[in-house]
Amino acid sequence: MWLHQLLDESVRLRAGEPAIVEGRDGATIDYERLGRLSDRVRDRLVALGVAPGDRVGIYLRKSAEAVASIFGILKAGGVYVPVDPTAPAVRNAFIHHDCAVKVAIVERAFAEDYRSEMSELGTLPEFIVVDGTGQGVHLEAALDRLDQDAPAPAAATIESAPDDLAYILYTSGSTGKPKGVMLTHENATAFVDWASRVFEPQGSDVFSSHAPFHFDLSILDIYLSLKHGARLVLISAEDGKDPRGLAELIERHRITNWYSAPSTLSLLAQFGKLPERDLSCLRTVLFAGEVFPVAHLRAFKNLVPGPRYFNLYGPTETNVCTWYEIPETIPDDRVDPYPIGVTCDHLSSIVVDPAGREVDRGDEGELCIAGPNVLPGYWGLPERTAECFLPVDGAERWYRTGDIVVEQPDGNYRYVGRRDRMVKKRGYRVELGEIEACLYRHPALSEAAVVASTDDPAGVTVTAHLAARGAERPSLIELKTFCAQYLPVYMVPDGFTWHDALPKTSTNKIDYQSLGRSN
Repeated sequence: MWLHQLLDESVRLRAGEPAIVEGRDGATIDYERLGRLSDRVRDRLVALGVAPGDRVGIYLRKSAEAVASIFGILKAGGVYVPVDPTAPAVRNAFIHHDCAVKVAIVERAFAEDYRSEMSELGTLPEFIVVDGTGQGVHLEAALDRLDQDAPAPAAATIESAPDDLAYILYTSGSTGKPKGVMLTHENATAFVDWASRVFEPQGSDVFSSHAPFHFDLSILDIYLSLKHGARLVLISAEDGKDPRGLAELIERHRITNWYSAPSTLSLLAQFGKLPERDLSCLRTVLFAGEVFPVAHLRAFKNLVPGPRYFNLYGPTETNVCTWYEIPETIPDDRVDPYPIGVTCDHLSSIVVDPAGREVDRGDEGELCIAGPNVLPGYWGLPERTAECFLPVDGAERWYRTGDIVVEQPDGNYRYVGRRDRMVKKRGYRVELGEIEACLYRHPALSEAAVVASTDDPAGVTVTAHLAARGAERPSLIELKTFCAQYLPVYMVPDGFTWHDALPKTSTNKIDYQSLGRSN
């Protein structure tokens, strides 16, 4: 059963039950209406010429409109490409230009800047412009307007093949430009089926949707909940940053299954006033995307002791590929993070040295994953695709995660660090090279080097080390504003440090180790 069929099956079984709850005001849309709205999106896309395999952009805030658009695109046989509505229009236009979207479903607040940037790039897709978001009514109104001009005939839902693309998620790229991770129907459903077996969701469950839809954590949120006819509570980007509001939201909507980056749970423990809330509804707490410092995990677990806790690990290219259940009690003297766990039972893993040879258990090496979760490749980047797989003989395609691990005697993997310049910040993948590429656009800068520190209890901090072309140095506000024109908020450096010239190694390369020590 492929992704769009999960919704159709729940429509058949739970037509009048709430499917989507929009967090702040609690407005709901039931399964029957969500299914009907997704069908209308399918019909309009087919009328606009979308054929199987065509990419369709989504530039909407998290909403029932966005969920209906996702399923409508899949029903049309299309590939959905979501972008971050809080990111600059120039970045989002690059993403949709890069994968040549045929149609873009865009919120009116973003449409003018987005259209201008797409025109600058030389391509302009068909537009479905939605006045706002909420309860699906704005998407319905947009489709009504289009139907008045040219009614969209009912179209058949495409029966996708396992290896057909379902979505492309763009992640930070080391070359200075985002790169598109292609995922198929099989990639997603293999993961969702695994999660169903392990976490055993029920129709009575209430799932959180904390992750934005351009982030891979959203795949579990959307498809696992809707597969089982449960409720999905959409949490806006603004509400997602308010720990007191989140705690109140969990209590009010009686959320049973929570999934987010650890930094969100840390903020909840510190500032959510959890003792004032009844969070007995929670039965499962999942976290992924970055290391969870034990002190913060212990603090949250002591405040909310009822649920089972799981550490999930995996890059966007594999979604979750290892998992570990946190013990019921975390000893007071434990300081090391918990392992990332064992490989999911439908996948395979090996640990290799830089030459690609398997290492002995207990030795450090790069984790490689094979199986149905693994991406087919990166959009339009065949060389990058070839580099990310281990060149070995045999049928297995081993994806090189870039993460260094140690397999412990009990079979659990312990995470050591990265082999490249990528870090995880608030669960997002951040290529430090992309930030540097942005800074080099500034006419007043002659040199830029970006380093990350994991010493801050609040999470990863990113510092840009700069040298100016002349005597005048841009102000902090100017630098932050400049970066925000090209980068999403989570990639804007936390701090800026000035140098007359950046330190160099004996080969005249920037000395990142020296900068890291001075951070």
